[in-house]
Amino acid sequence: MSLDAMDRRLLNVLQRRGRISNAELAEAVNLSASACHRRVQRLETDGYIRDYVALLDERKLGLSATIFVEITLSTQADEVLDAFEKAVKRIPDVLECHLTAGAADYILKVVADSTEDFARIHRQYLTRLPGVAKMQSSFTLRTVFNTTALPVD
Repeated sequence: MSLDAMDRRLLNVLQRRGRISNAELAEAVNLSASACHRRVQRLETDGYIRDYVALLDERKLGLSATIFVEITLSTQADEVLDAFEKAVKRIPDVLECHLTAGAADYILKVVADSTEDFARIHRQYLTRLPGVAKMQSSFTLRTVFNTTALPVD
C-alpha cells in the first residue's frame, strides 16, 4: 500500500500527539470521524503505525547521562553477530543498538544516572558481551535536538 497525502497528514499528527482522540484527529486533518478511524486502522494493520507509547523524561527519572558506545567485534561471522545482538537486547540500559558500516561494528545508545552508574553497566554488561574486541564510549554533554517524529511529508 502506498501512502496518500491524507495518510501522511494523519501520521504526522499521530506521531506528535499520540493520545489525541479520533474526533480531534479527524478535525485536525479535516476528515470525518468514521473515515479517519478507518484510515488509522488500515495504517495500523499495514504496519505503518507500530505502536503507541509514552515518551518519558530521562532527567525526571534520574537518567541524566547518555553515552554512545562504539563496539568493534573480533570477527564478522554470523554466529558472533547473532550472539552479540541476542545478548545486547537483554541489557536494560541500552536504548538503541545499530549495526553500522564504518569504524565500529555497532553503536549503542546507553542511559545511566551517573558516570559511576555507567561504570557499573560497563562492568556488569558491556564487558561480557560476546565477540567484543574493542569498545569506545562517548558521553554526551548536552542534547541539542531529539525527536521520534519521522519525516513523512
